[in-house]
Amino acid sequence: MPESSSLRKYAHAWRALRHRNFKLFFGGQSISLIGTWMTRVATAWLVYRLTHSAILLGTISFAGQIPTFLLAPFAGVAVDRMDRRMVLIVTQVASMAQSLLLAVLTLGHWITIRELLVLSAIQGVVNAFDMPGRQSFMVQMVDRREDLSNAIAINSSMVNFARLLGPSLAGLVIAATGEGWCFLIDGVSYIAVVWSLLVMRVDPSHRQAALERAREPMLRQLSDGWKYVSAFVPIRTILLLFAVVSLMGWPFTVLMPIFAAQVLHGGAHTLGFLMGATGVGALISGLSLVLRKSVRGLVRMIPMAAATFGAGLIAFGMSHALWLSMLLQLVVGFGMMQGLTSSNTIIQTIVPEDKRGRVMSYYAVAFVGMAPFGSLLAGWLAHEIGAQATVIVSGVACLLGAAWFWVQMPRLRTILKPIYQELGIMPNAPDSLAEEEATARG
Repeated sequence: MPESSSLRKYAHAWRALRHRNFKLFFGGQSISLIGTWMTRVATAWLVYRLTHSAILLGTISFAGQIPTFLLAPFAGVAVDRMDRRMVLIVTQVASMAQSLLLAVLTLGHWITIRELLVLSAIQGVVNAFDMPGRQSFMVQMVDRREDLSNAIAINSSMVNFARLLGPSLAGLVIAATGEGWCFLIDGVSYIAVVWSLLVMRVDPSHRQAALERAREPMLRQLSDGWKYVSAFVPIRTILLLFAVVSLMGWPFTVLMPIFAAQVLHGGAHTLGFLMGATGVGALISGLSLVLRKSVRGLVRMIPMAAATFGAGLIAFGMSHALWLSMLLQLVVGFGMMQGLTSSNTIIQTIVPEDKRGRVMSYYAVAFVGMAPFGSLLAGWLAHEIGAQATVIVSGVACLLGAAWFWVQMPRLRTILKPIYQELGIMPNAPDSLAEEEATARG
């Protein structure tokens, strides 16, 4: 009886999995994402093995992310005008082909930096459409809007379970056979997510609404999306902080091979351990958000997460011991994912459906699009002042961004309160959103 009562108490934590489409997506993505993380680690290690260059590590990352910065706003308009499930099927098939080609070139010992640059850029083009499409399709996989925040949190936990397992497997596979097999495993893993998308049953009204939106001029829709994002204070403020963190903080991952090899004097397995530790921290963050019953209280989590992320980076930059570096990566991973998921949940909750694709495309620009410039900056700074000093500078920038966001919070609460009330997220009675946030965490 006590065990049954405990299960009922936390039943809300997996409520999004009651929806058939999301359950299918969860199963397919769980397999595919492990391969994706294996490829990320293998690519970084392959570049470092071929060149031993911090600048080229940043350059490859730039090539894979700059298409999102350039194309995501246009992709967001396209996503709002198309069947979002079909968009995802196309992007997943394209990603599978890219990984398999990378595997063939690597296993055949034909791979060079030139091929890595070209294939990274191609994957970046695919991701420019995939990310807003994936984020926008999330709401169509759950029949109840109130379960959307739980679906986002579960999705984040799934990503971070893969982040935990994928890099560890990649380290073992690279040490045993080489990078090519990581790419091959990734290519095959896409079959699972493509199958899950094909067998979903999607409400045809979503497709009809997309067709109606497609009748409007594309340039007008592009302009409307930008005006909405730039004028609506909560989304604008969240995306600005997100852009700062992506520009200055997230590119620390580009330098991880240098930390593994030069700072900690290890090999591919050390890189796997560090990336795995980041995944553990992010997974803990995701699970903590899964247990939440409401989006209330998430606004203040955003600057707290950015500050945690920044402080973790500063301490990591000072560490020379593997055990301490892994412990600090737990903190970094927790702060990184807490901010990412909290931001995503709030934006997805308050954005109108007809602008979802365009808004999530700017989310992609802030999340992925700023990272290529950060990767180049990180690679250049690491060359000039060293990887450790670069990560410390990145952490300081994140702390400053968190302080700026904290100052904006009273205004954000005032704007969000009536929106939450209209959506039924909070009752009309309380006099302040701050009071509601203080009691929401239970």
